[in-house]
Amino acid sequence: MRLTRRVRVLSLAGVLLAAALALGLPAAAAASNTTGVAAQSGGAVAQAGDRAAQAAPGVVDVVEVSGYLDPIMADFIERSIDKAEADGSLSLVLQVNSSRATVDDQRLRELADRIAGAGVPVTMWVGPSGAEARGGVGQLAGVVTDLALAPGSELGDLGPPVLPAGHLTETFARAYPSMRSSTVSFAEAIELGVAREAPTLPFFVLDLPGFETEIDESGGEPLRVPVSRVRFAKLALLDQFMHVAASPAVAYLLFLVGGGLLVFELYTAGVGIAGGIGAITFLLGCYGLAALPVRGWAVALLLVAMFGYAVDIQIGVPRVWTVIATVCLVAGSLTLFAGLLLSWITLVAGIVGVFAGMVAGMPAMVRTRYGTPTIGRDWMIGSLGVARDDVDPEGVVVIDGAPWRARTQRATPISGGDPVRVMALEGLILTVEPVDPEDGPPEDPEAANAP
Repeated sequence: MRLTRRVRVLSLAGVLLAAALALGLPAAAAASNTTGVAAQSGGAVAQAGDRAAQAAPGVVDVVEVSGYLDPIMADFIERSIDKAEADGSLSLVLQVNSSRATVDDQRLRELADRIAGAGVPVTMWVGPSGAEARGGVGQLAGVVTDLALAPGSELGDLGPPVLPAGHLTETFARAYPSMRSSTVSFAEAIELGVAREAPTLPFFVLDLPGFETEIDESGGEPLRVPVSRVRFAKLALLDQFMHVAASPAVAYLLFLVGGGLLVFELYTAGVGIAGGIGAITFLLGCYGLAALPVRGWAVALLLVAMFGYAVDIQIGVPRVWTVIATVCLVAGSLTLFAGLLLSWITLVAGIVGVFAGMVAGMPAMVRTRYGTPTIGRDWMIGSLGVARDDVDPEGVVVIDGAPWRARTQRATPISGGDPVRVMALEGLILTVEPVDPEDGPPEDPEAANAP
């Protein structure tokens, strides 16, 4: 433990005075020497005080690395190293809780090169308890100058080596086979010699080279009081937002929600709020998927699903395209990410939500928007239309250009293309009957409804 500069200077003055007395110097000379030493000591103390006032205490930078190591997080680490070098920091600490690196191998090697060649020591603390460093992030743990784990944290599941062997410390390279396909606890990591134990971040920082402390005995038991400062840094607000958008569950749901809103906007007049929100959401989902290891054909299946649902929304009832779309939605969702599995909660929310919205909710909204005036629907009684397909006993008819679900009156079957007349309306389902050919209905049903 270090003594303060003032204590060291005063101790030196005391040693010199004792040496002078021990040598038996004349009293006058001893007094003169003592006065001179005291004066020199006082000057040294004053100079030390001036230097302490001019020099700021050392700084240790701590940056939080959480979630997947994506391009945004990799850039943030490099910017933090640049800032630590420019400020002359004592060390840069990476506080890690990350289970995977989603950057490609080349980008991971570039980041390892930057860490290995940094002008300040780059260290890593895997914590707090329950944190982990896996995959490419775990491989970076072998590059830092000092590694510590909190109790309950894990390191490993590193996969095939990506970084050059020269970047890894000797002990980490020896222990690599033990961590390649499985994780090790903090106790096992210590036993392997790759890390030391640090229950909390302050415990880790206090033992970093260059970090200054002093002894405080005012409370009875001596305590180490930090003199150096610790400076924390996180991603900026916008970077945090984009980092969250690049997480698998969020990117998947944003992509589906955005696609669904854009499909809905196809059947509305003009560009509305749904279209604007859908476009932004869809683009964020595309950004997130682009930053993650996705399978291109699985993304194509999700797009085919949106197209299939859009076709049957136009018809007004679920048909063969709805079956095709649902199969594509399930298959695309289950196989979307390479090496990653979405939770069942995320999959249920995505698949069931899209299916229910496309099959039940959206056709009803479209029919209501196109086929229902704001003053009521009594005008439809007696209107003429055309059966889009066979109505036996239910099917789809077109009234005033809008598709409607319909059922026949008295179970009289109606063939597709035959003219029909609306007899009643129950909710959003019409009751229709075939038109007697002797009535001479026009070929264009809109002309028949014109005043």
